[in-house]
Amino acid sequence: MTDVQNSEEVQKLIQTSFEMKEKAYCPYSRFRVGAALLCQDGTLMTGCNVENAVYGLSICAERVALTKAISEGRRRFKAIAISSDMKSSFIVPCGPCRQFMVEFGTEWNVYLTKPDGTYKIMTTGELLPLCFVPERFEEERINPNA
Repeated sequence: MTDVQNSEEVQKLIQTSFEMKEKAYCPYSRFRVGAALLCQDGTLMTGCNVENAVYGLSICAERVALTKAISEGRRRFKAIAISSDMKSSFIVPCGPCRQFMVEFGTEWNVYLTKPDGTYKIMTTGELLPLCFVPERFEEERINPNA
């Protein structure tokens, strides 16, 4: 598990995800999600969900934040906080977002939050056990030329 340095850093990460939730474009589901991604170098990248009338073209907040970070040359991450308006349960990333996150490691933190500021911490690997990671391409195969 990658440690986020202190509770002040955690609170800033969570608060930023709450602020990003306000920017969500979700006229169909009305399910706002915000994300704040802490890169290994200390840079904070943000994202919100962006829906489309063709649902398959929508993109989740987590992938927006990660895509922004990747497009700026960052590949190593400490943590991501995600937020929604769900009162009684913690927001969790969807399956595609979980797979997108483990592409960049299985040991960085995901802060699952509630609107009251409470949170639960899991690693990316815990969120997607038995995940398919880039290292799998290096494993020995029965037909390496296929």
